[in-house]
Amino acid sequence: MSRTSLRAVTAAALLATWALGAAAQAWPPTPTVIAHRGASALRPEHTLAAYQQAIDDGADIIEPDLVITKDGVLVARHENAIAIVGADGSIKEATTDVADRPEFAARKTTKTIDGQAITGWFTEDFTLAELKTLRARERIPAQRPANMAFNGQFEVPTLQEVIDLAKAASAKTGRTIGIYPETKHPTYFQTIGQPLEAPLLTVLEKNGWNHKDAPVFVQSFEVANLQAIRQKSSVRLVQLVAASGRPYDFVAQGAANARSYADLITPEGLRQVATYAHAIGPFKTLVVPVKDGLPGEPTALVARARAAGLAVHIWTLRPENAFLPAGLKKAPASDGTARGDSVAEITAYLRAGIDGFFTDDPAVGRAAVQAFTSGGVAPAR
Repeated sequence: MSRTSLRAVTAAALLATWALGAAAQAWPPTPTVIAHRGASALRPEHTLAAYQQAIDDGADIIEPDLVITKDGVLVARHENAIAIVGADGSIKEATTDVADRPEFAARKTTKTIDGQAITGWFTEDFTLAELKTLRARERIPAQRPANMAFNGQFEVPTLQEVIDLAKAASAKTGRTIGIYPETKHPTYFQTIGQPLEAPLLTVLEKNGWNHKDAPVFVQSFEVANLQAIRQKSSVRLVQLVAASGRPYDFVAQGAANARSYADLITPEGLRQVATYAHAIGPFKTLVVPVKDGLPGEPTALVARARAAGLAVHIWTLRPENAFLPAGLKKAPASDGTARGDSVAEITAYLRAGIDGFFTDDPAVGRAAVQAFTSGGVAPAR
């Protein structure tokens, strides 16, 4: 047997052993491996192929970012802007081929999203039927050129299709695959009369997942929409926390609300978050800062969150040099597409006591968790 075949067999055996244990645990297994937009390091993000790859590679949960169509259907895209035009007129970023579709050329427009003017094409200007004629593209080809081989192969999935995939995979594997939808730009969508919250709860209710024990976490960088959901549902909620800045709904309130993300993670802020949320989702360096190019000593955030009764799910751990601290890059360090020591980065956060993490490569995340738990290393508490 070749070394490559042996590695594949060994990996498959480890995954099968883990799956048997995971199926017997309370959901979700901890530490939780959350597939960030699917296995987005291996397939174009927010496609059924990326989600399936993530499940195959050991993810506990798959994450769809949610935006809405003209006819009110929730779909999975990183942004409602499915192609963005730069100042020079070139395509700055795209998750679909819409810019190459002459029949939709007139849909290009400029909108202000969370205070930022963006020119491009937007999901809310397309019916689902129109959106389904488009094909997905790799969003960051400079960092993930291999994913460009899949350009043009996959549709934009609906939330229902993501749930169908999760349910089918759960039945097939015998382990519960959850979803972790993020409501994108909720204040913006409310202002244009297309709020995301009611359609989300309707889909969850239809699928029997609108309750506290459902395999669902709903996340948002804003606060008011999570509080509104809590008034109508017992589903798990997660308050996302950026490394700086303010929730946009706070910004929209003007002088009436001067709080920032930093205020949300003080002891008092966390106690307030705990009145509506199950967990916080902080940017990773709020838990383990980088010092001298390597993960440093953990902050007190995990302990503070736990004291408030909140779990901690950090974002986002990515395998390529472009996203890793200098000390974890692998040669050639200047090549952002090369893979560095992502396992070492993940392990640093596991030692800090996190409950789960978002990763662009769940196979790497699963390997890190397996090594950490089998090594008997006690996390910091």
